[in-house]
Amino acid sequence: MAHSHSPASGDDNAKRLMLAFGVTALFMVIEVIGGLVSGSLALLADAGHMLTDAAALLFALMAVHFARRPPNTRHTFGWLRLTTLAAFVNAIALVVITILIVWEAFQRFSHPQPVAGATMMAIAVAGLVANILSFWILHRGSAEQNLNVRAAALHVLGDLLGSVGAIVAALVILYTGWTPVDPILSVLVSCLVLRSAWRLLKESVNELLEGAPVSLNIPQLKRDLCRSVPEVRNVHHVHVWQVGEKPVMTLHVQVVPPHDHDALLGRIQHFLAHHYEIGHATIQMEYQPCNGPDCHLNETQPGHTHHHHH
Repeated sequence: MAHSHSPASGDDNAKRLMLAFGVTALFMVIEVIGGLVSGSLALLADAGHMLTDAAALLFALMAVHFARRPPNTRHTFGWLRLTTLAAFVNAIALVVITILIVWEAFQRFSHPQPVAGATMMAIAVAGLVANILSFWILHRGSAEQNLNVRAAALHVLGDLLGSVGAIVAALVILYTGWTPVDPILSVLVSCLVLRSAWRLLKESVNELLEGAPVSLNIPQLKRDLCRSVPEVRNVHHVHVWQVGEKPVMTLHVQVVPPHDHDALLGRIQHFLAHHYEIGHATIQMEYQPCNGPDCHLNETQPGHTHHHHH
């Protein structure tokens, strides 16, 4: 996960994302119109699903763009948080769309609506082709995959299921004329949308609340650091949070007074970068046990309370 992307690969990612975004957004509009014309709720639900894709692609594009903008004195981390904020807003929008579609589906169970099966079929198939196309565009760039492009490709793959659902509903309506299959499948597609919305909401909220990356086990990190660098006696006052995709960390380490302060610091930084992929760490080295008010902030051992007298 090196962050030294050669500019060419970044541009290539951006080009792919832009293309896939164009394809997805265009077909989303087509599906909305098709859903309204044919009276199909499953198509509208799939359009909602395509909106999640288009949005995912847009965030990925934003992330590529903002990652290039250098930090300044006002925004010392650059603008990477904007993508997190956008993801949060998108997740909420998706939840609202899902609720509306499910509500409409329940209305239609009591009052079935006529659905133009042939129109619905044509547009559902077109939507499927669009998804396959944008997945292919994204997947070809997998050599220098960044998280956003991968996430976008997964989104599009999940969306294939939505289009398949709409095709199944169209087939049932064409052959049997049983229209309630349309709201039933629209609810199923909505569940897919809700799943991606929920994941997005959880991740973006965690990041906005300065939560540690989910994959990171802090007690484990503290034990590993003490084990790997013999001079380290104690690790405390650990904060880890995430800006964009980059974890940022501050910590205090109590060490045996070293011969070479900077070399020891370098080893600790090397450990964090190599074992935990934390490239941005601020380390405060101490020779005495620390007894500030925050030092036992996330200690798990008993006996470390705030009223601890040294």
